[in-house]
Amino acid sequence: MATRFEIVLHGENEAALRAAGQEALEEVDRLEAQLSLYRPASQIARVNALAARQAVRVSPPVFQLLRQAQRLHEETGGAFDITIGPLVRCWGFLGGTGRMPEPEQLAAARALTGMRHVELDADAFSVRFDREGVMIDLGAIGKGHAIDCAARILREAGVAGALLHGGTSTTYALGAPPDAEAWQVAVAAAPDPGDGHAPPLQTVARLRDEALSVSAVWGRCFEAGGKIYGHVLDPRTGRPASGAVLAAVALPSATETDALSTALLVAGRRGGRRIERLRPGMRTLLLMRDGSRDGYWTRGNLGN
Repeated sequence: MATRFEIVLHGENEAALRAAGQEALEEVDRLEAQLSLYRPASQIARVNALAARQAVRVSPPVFQLLRQAQRLHEETGGAFDITIGPLVRCWGFLGGTGRMPEPEQLAAARALTGMRHVELDADAFSVRFDREGVMIDLGAIGKGHAIDCAARILREAGVAGALLHGGTSTTYALGAPPDAEAWQVAVAAAPDPGDGHAPPLQTVARLRDEALSVSAVWGRCFEAGGKIYGHVLDPRTGRPASGAVLAAVALPSATETDALSTALLVAGRRGGRRIERLRPGMRTLLLMRDGSRDGYWTRGNLGN
């Protein structure tokens, strides 16, 4: 996950709130140790190192998360894919700011991408790859999963209202703040680096016992040939997502919003309807850029 998590709590017993918040953040740290691509001792790092040569057993919770990722891959028509790791590395975004790959490098990375290369054995709780070089990256689902687990701890501790976020891109609203019916979370577009103004506000999402995730092309990106290439990659083409510049999804599960906002950004205008129909009550926002820098196309009722 490699990102910052924060929690805002409200209630009358400060000591109890502090204890619950600390336990929730410790759970995030525990999950980071299991799921991180960047920690050599994590279960996912061990899978990536060994699964092409042998079946690798993982803990039942990690296995269930992998199964959930597999189902989301199928539901989104491949727009969400945790085997994106070789492409992330190819485009220079694995610990870097990005670079344009050579055509043969891109072809090799695409050959290693796809859930068809991953075998999940539910009886043994094991993972196996069908070739060397396949790599799992839970960056687009692990953060939401950690937030869901942290929120469950807070709820079990009797916390009535809290706002959790990871990396400012996934938020979970537990209950409501004092004197309000819902938490309000702003969704903004990218700032113009030349004008010094705050980024334009797109909408304000009202959340109560609900998660919101936002995926966008800015952040980690680079420019080549007058074009901006973002870190969100389309596993079906092997190239950075194009057309859509921001996607936001609100649902009760942060695990699902984390994955589905990525899928919606990748799917864009053409495939977005498929994503939007996957869950009843799902609220979305999709911003497109058609040719011009500020030519946004907007769909969604996220603020309702």
